Amino acid sequence: MDKSLNHAKCSGSCCNLCCTRIENLGVTIGNVTILENVNIHIHCGDLTAIIGPNGGGKSTLLKALLGEVPYTGEFRFLDARGDRSIEPVIGYVPQHLDFDTGIPASVSDLFTACLSKRPAWLMRPGSIRKRAKEGLKKVNAEYLLDRRLGALSGGELQRVLLALALDPVPNLLLLDEPVSGMDQGGLELFYNTVAELRHNYDLSIILVSHDFDQVSRHADRVVLLNRTVVTSGPPQQVFGDESTLRCFGITGFFADGRMNGRMEGENG
Repeated sequence: MDKSLNHAKCSGSCCNLCCTRIENLGVTIGNVTILENVNIHIHCGDLTAIIGPNGGGKSTLLKALLGEVPYTGEFRFLDARGDRSIEPVIGYVPQHLDFDTGIPASVSDLFTACLSKRPAWLMRPGSIRKRAKEGLKKVNAEYLLDRRLGALSGGELQRVLLALALDPVPNLLLLDEPVSGMDQGGLELFYNTVAELRHNYDLSIILVSHDFDQVSRHADRVVLLNRTVVTSGPPQQVFGDESTLRCFGITGFFADGRMNGRMEGENG
């Protein structure tokens, strides 16, 4: 899963990983079934958004893909011909990073800790720093290189984590509610950055999100997950499905699939 593969921009065909197939996935912890009979097909270059109620298994799905929880079923990562499994590079951006905001560590120090296989004092001066700067440039954040971690805004920190997830450039990028707690400006910047990365690299992206408006703007496909796949398809189709409306208590949508109503019980 850590095999390094460099990707060029693709034009009209898959550059390596053509599709990801999640087949009959199940996760049971103790006596609790969290996921069962989950089947999802993800094409290269597509952004697939996973929506669903709290406790529906969205983050558990990502943990299974990362090998962090035991599961049944199969993940198949296929090449362009669809007949050969490859070992993918997987990048992951969590909801947040837990750390002591008072420590003097910088963004450059974080890259050194995450990317170096040797103690920092044994690294050649500037070797990781150059790599970190190149990574931050991918997300338009090279100016953050020497910023103290505790001084970063929520949006800046998530872009730093996104840059780390792109080293090396992955076949499959997992985003677990990456804009949780961000202000509107940071949220828009993050999604615009992801859109730019999709344009420049052959990335399959799985996004866990509760932000239906951004999902409707950026996702190619939406999966409603509540222990199993309830419904899936283009955003307009899924957001107009009765199963989605019942699941979230939503009273209406725009014709293009964007929200045109409110949650039940929400004050006007």
